[in-house]
Amino acid sequence: MSQQWVYMFQEGEAGNKNLLGGKGANLAEMTQLGLPIPHGFIVTTEACTEYYANGGSLTDAIMVQIKEALSKLEDLAGKKFGDTENPLLVSVRSGARVSMPGMMDTVLNLGLNDVAVEGLAKKTGNTRFAYDSYRRFIQMFSDVVMEIPKPRFEKIIDRMKEEKGVQMDTELNADDLKEMVVRFKALYKEEKGVEFPQEPEHQLMEAIKAVFRSWMNPRAIVYRRMNDYPSDWGTAVNVQMMVFGNMGSTSGTGVAFTRNPSTGENKIYGEYLINAQGEDVVAGIRTPNPITQLEQDMPDVYQEFTEIYTKLENHYRDMQDMEFTVEEGKLFFLQTRNGKRTAGAALKIAVDLVAEGKITEETAVCRVEPKQLDQLLHPNFDPKALKAATVIGSALPASPGAAAGKVYFTAEDAKNAAAAGERVILVRLETSPEDIEGMAAARGILTVRGGMTSHAAVVARGMGTCCVSGCGEIKIDEEAKTFTLGGNTYKEGDYISLDGSTGNIYGEDVATIEPEITGDFETLMAWADKARVLKVRTNADTPRDARNAVKFGAEGIGLCRTEHMFFEEDRIMKIRKMIVSKTEEERREALKGLLPLQKGDFVGIYEAMEGRPVTIRLLDPPLHEFVPHTDEDIAELAKEMGLTFEDLKATVEGLHEFNPMMGHRGCRLAVSYPEIAEMQARAIIEAAVQVKQEKGYDVVPEIMIPLVGEKKELKFVKDIVVKTADTVIKEAGIEMTYHVGTMIEIPRAALTADAIAEEAEFFSFGTNDLTQMTFGFSRDDAGKFLEDYYGKGIYESDPFARLDQTGVGQLVQMAAEKGRKTRPNIKLGICGEHGGDPSSVEFCHKVGLNYVSCSPFRVPIARLAAAQAAIKNR
Repeated sequence: MSQQWVYMFQEGEAGNKNLLGGKGANLAEMTQLGLPIPHGFIVTTEACTEYYANGGSLTDAIMVQIKEALSKLEDLAGKKFGDTENPLLVSVRSGARVSMPGMMDTVLNLGLNDVAVEGLAKKTGNTRFAYDSYRRFIQMFSDVVMEIPKPRFEKIIDRMKEEKGVQMDTELNADDLKEMVVRFKALYKEEKGVEFPQEPEHQLMEAIKAVFRSWMNPRAIVYRRMNDYPSDWGTAVNVQMMVFGNMGSTSGTGVAFTRNPSTGENKIYGEYLINAQGEDVVAGIRTPNPITQLEQDMPDVYQEFTEIYTKLENHYRDMQDMEFTVEEGKLFFLQTRNGKRTAGAALKIAVDLVAEGKITEETAVCRVEPKQLDQLLHPNFDPKALKAATVIGSALPASPGAAAGKVYFTAEDAKNAAAAGERVILVRLETSPEDIEGMAAARGILTVRGGMTSHAAVVARGMGTCCVSGCGEIKIDEEAKTFTLGGNTYKEGDYISLDGSTGNIYGEDVATIEPEITGDFETLMAWADKARVLKVRTNADTPRDARNAVKFGAEGIGLCRTEHMFFEEDRIMKIRKMIVSKTEEERREALKGLLPLQKGDFVGIYEAMEGRPVTIRLLDPPLHEFVPHTDEDIAELAKEMGLTFEDLKATVEGLHEFNPMMGHRGCRLAVSYPEIAEMQARAIIEAAVQVKQEKGYDVVPEIMIPLVGEKKELKFVKDIVVKTADTVIKEAGIEMTYHVGTMIEIPRAALTADAIAEEAEFFSFGTNDLTQMTFGFSRDDAGKFLEDYYGKGIYESDPFARLDQTGVGQLVQMAAEKGRKTRPNIKLGICGEHGGDPSSVEFCHKVGLNYVSCSPFRVPIARLAAAQAAIKNR
């Protein structure tokens, strides 16, 4: 039997989101539940994959099945596609297996042409409605399918409203809209050199291909990379019979959520517009009414709407995001999906659904995106600073949180400013999918137009970015890069602050404070901790970082980098003195000055960790990082150290390396200068002894030797560490356990892990360097060319942010297996930044590591990801 590429709504298998897409699977299920859904069909995700495999064109088999489905739709609708008397019109929407709000493209009213528009006007007795639908179709088709920029059409609309002396699109009459169609078609011919296409079947095939193409457009690629969605999923296409919300005062369209997507409150939340089509609500061109007002405007419709949304939430057992249209008093649901929500709302909804008996604790744990927890760990406004600040305006609180930064007016400028280290607030008339990278770079987003379900609001909530939308009081000049609000004019680079929870806008840089986490967060994380197998540690170099991590649930330190301690003002001179020493005796003398400082650092960290395990890495970076490089700084240091400028400059130049990442660093330093490892081992053990004696904590130090690639290399340094540690413990007259292990960050170490495990009591995978050495490129330089790789589909994600499971992951798995074969009780962990990436955490669970370690603020993310990995892989 030949492959089925197209499914009618009534035959699609409910829940088969991988094939039908999330939207299509839900439409099939809603149809089979008997809900008022306009009929339609789904072109599958596999058809999208086939489209790309076929060189970017639809195969004959796919086109035949589309035509067959169209014929069935005509029978169900009682209308004919392309008919001049009573035409069937359709919408064409994308529908990936996961919700990608604003990332993909939609075409409405497809099937209209110069003749059919007159038939529609005659059939409905509403000429204005018919031409309003036609001008919308021309604009969407031209923009989405033919890539004529949407603003070119918006200028025509604005010019016509000026000519007619009206403010709103709805004030234009039928003759105005006929003229608008003429002007739109003239623009199309000017841009494309041909007339606007009049054959409905041609329109449909081109629209379907455009949806497939949009799966690989730049903003979709960026969104997938941000959310770890692979490109081979593809998108489905939903072709659905049009129903019209723009037929007059008894028609309308809206978007609603069964619970508040910002707070999680169990109360209907949404907006609608009378005499409008769906795109008007999300595009933010008109400011909509709250959904509760529908009860006054259309009480019978509201009653039916309430019954259906309650049924949908009970059926899917999750908060639903729904689109609906009212056509001359009759309600239709166009789609439902699990709604995007803020982190706070996600926690509240998950915990509430457990309390309501609708889901289990483990289901609740799996309902919250780990990366969303970042939202809860970001600053809020300092109450004192907020009290002193002046509100210059307010609008809709579209996405909660606090943000302060410099104003930028374009996505490109926002992205560049953020890359330069600025805190950015993106200010736009309205956002569009093209702004995705600027939105991702911004701390906060402020728009002049749009409601709580506008593009800016939905995308900002999904990203966890503060957003205030629909501030109509703002007078904005995007070309001059200024806006005026509250009697003040703000230009690019001026500071403003946004409160996404209240909608308030401040014309200054308002101070922020760290958030506090309680309630639903603690409840859900307790459920997560019950489910997970992996331990979660933190990467921390200071007592402050360590305490923060413990507050977020860290069970130990997986990486304490000793070199960071040497850069502090009171010790940089001491490390430099050691580096420029000519003899071992001089180096040992210099190291004596560093010993008490290192010991003090470790005492503070041990005390903060209160007996939890602490892995301390010996000095790793090359020595040249600690010395000055300008002649002025070298001269100043020479004077302080009693050396000649020439001698010191020669020493500094002698430390220069062509490739420092692969040079004289890590354990190689200890091989050349054993006294460095000796001093550090003494500081680590003396600190542990002191804390054990003074605080009673049973400290078990874990001493990690970095950059090992050869067993004998490890043994040489380990022997120094063990001899020193045993001496200190003997001097103290106490019993103390300690462990010596290594970082696996060189491919050769992974390949010979069975031999290395003869000496190492634990492996910690340093996946940052392991990634660099496996791929053969530098983390610092790769950003210059990785964008080209993303755009051309060679890489789908940054291998430094998401573990490359195929290559680097294979080395990790191989080393883990070899290490266990030699030493069955070997402790295995990961301490690269991948330790806080959910997909990488799942990989670590699968290969049986004991723990992951990440930065303090990513600890909750790792805890939740570890729980989800355990539940998913049972």
